[in-house]
Amino acid sequence: MAKRKILVTGGAGYIGSHTVVELFNAGYEPIIVDDFRNSQSWIIDRLAQITGESPKVYQIDCSDENSMKAVFNEHSDIFGVIHFAAYKAVGESMNEPVMYYQNNVNSLAVLLKVMKSFKVNHLVFSSSCTVYGEPKHPIVTESTPIQNATSPYGATKIVGEQLLNFTVNASANLKVALLRYFNPIGAHESALIGELPQGVPNNLVPYITQTAKGIREMLTVHGSDYETSDGTCIRDYIHVVDLAKAHVNAISWLLQQENKVCEAFNLGTGKGSTVLEIINTFEEVNDLKLNYKIGPRREGDVVQIWADPSKAKEVLNWQCNYSVKDALLHSWKWEQNIK
Repeated sequence: MAKRKILVTGGAGYIGSHTVVELFNAGYEPIIVDDFRNSQSWIIDRLAQITGESPKVYQIDCSDENSMKAVFNEHSDIFGVIHFAAYKAVGESMNEPVMYYQNNVNSLAVLLKVMKSFKVNHLVFSSSCTVYGEPKHPIVTESTPIQNATSPYGATKIVGEQLLNFTVNASANLKVALLRYFNPIGAHESALIGELPQGVPNNLVPYITQTAKGIREMLTVHGSDYETSDGTCIRDYIHVVDLAKAHVNAISWLLQQENKVCEAFNLGTGKGSTVLEIINTFEEVNDLKLNYKIGPRREGDVVQIWADPSKAKEVLNWQCNYSVKDALLHSWKWEQNIK
């Protein structure tokens, strides 16, 4: 029996590459679309090393409708799409709002248009817990109110979700899973793939690993006077491999649905960790000391947020298997292995 083909936009990126591995592991045939603006082409060779299979790769921009149509033409038996391709840095989006809307929203609109013309009806969308803004209660469920976005990045995720809800309502049988990630960290345990920030990292853990490696002189902790156990912000840090597996479960769930659907799922561990807890745990599991200092608060930072992932467990049959310790061990192993 032929493997079901799943198109993965941004499949050479951080979460995308790990999801490609898990798709292969689950018996699917992933097809990658990526223009490598936020990734590296050698990741494809690493995917082949891990899986023993070479994925089909198309170096194109998802916003290019004709190029996207050509991929769908070549693979007329695509069953579904997992859409990662988007800019994702909150700080950069504050400086480049037009670029973020143009890339993140337009690429989704083009993808939906092409999917409709080729009658492909299953889509997993890469969303974010940023849609919840600064919640009134730190533990959020899928019914927690969507807040006004504090950044253009967050706004593009809200607009993306709205566009998908409207499109499903207007369609005959489109089926969509909106996956709201919390904070992905870690790397594949082989240390062959992991997070590859472009320039100065925007996220905590790659900044930690680059500081430990000596690429960055010092890590700055943004604020120590928040109303938390140690005064630093709290986030829900999820291992990227667990997150990748959720996408496979989501596409499998969509393929089982008979009627059109647009469902949101929180993807997190259900536990929060402070910034200082992450730093201390990194030092502990890797047996090293980190050079860091306490700095002022950073504008736009949410004080504390973590997921209630019970819906994903119940509906998608998914849960986390890796710990934060595992993720920080794998992150450092990967950092040391980056060429």
